Amino acid sequence: MILAENEFITIQKLISREVGIDLSHSKKLLVQTRLLKRLLYYKFDNYLDYIRLIQINPQERIEMINLITTNETYFFREIEHFEYLQKYIIPKHPFKKKFRFWSAAASVGAEAYSIAMLLDKTMARSDWEIVATDINTDVIQQAKVGLYPEKWADKIPLELKKAYCLKGRAKHAGQFLMDRGLIENMDFSVGNLMKTNTKIGRFDVIFLRNVLIYFDTQTKQMVVDNVLRNLKVGGYLFISLTENLNMIQIASLKNIETSIYKKIK
Repeated sequence: MILAENEFITIQKLISREVGIDLSHSKKLLVQTRLLKRLLYYKFDNYLDYIRLIQINPQERIEMINLITTNETYFFREIEHFEYLQKYIIPKHPFKKKFRFWSAAASVGAEAYSIAMLLDKTMARSDWEIVATDINTDVIQQAKVGLYPEKWADKIPLELKKAYCLKGRAKHAGQFLMDRGLIENMDFSVGNLMKTNTKIGRFDVIFLRNVLIYFDTQTKQMVVDNVLRNLKVGGYLFISLTENLNMIQIASLKNIETSIYKKIK
């Protein structure tokens, strides 16, 4: 089944309205492929019937958003950021106050668990906390479970792998489970970056990585403004090495390294 141009445009507008993602025309085949399974599930003969369904069925609309917003991730992605954390930020934190970290586009949790392993290695568990959010309800559920394919552990430093990754057996052979002790200091929840997130509080460090690339300039400005409301003065914002903030206003930030910013006011 082929996704017609006018049908793709309708989905583009819906995704933009709901989560702010700007789907370029190059994503048409991806959308067609990912939504095909839902057409087969409902035994629809065309995408138009499915579009009509998501416009009246909120639960199916969430399912559609989940399918389209699932992105690639892995542990210790862009290792330079974790090295910077270890060398310049974590050692300087006053442990009298709880170190708070927000993984703002958490996907299946690999980023949040990578951070958790570093913090837990350095601090007492009473001294740190991680909040991890994502618009995709499915990936948040997977993150809460913390069960991953064994090959995903390849980029985890050996010392951390031995300390925090539990090798699966029997039906979980070929997988590993993150140490359950880490979960006590982690909160995984659904969150929309297009909205203010006042309930989660303020943070010392925010990772906003590999998500801005999906937004147009106006939405990118809105998202960064929203996120900065949750960043403490003196706190750090990390974006992906493949992203930049060139087209938006960031007067409260100072660029201290490639893709790393400090909030100065």
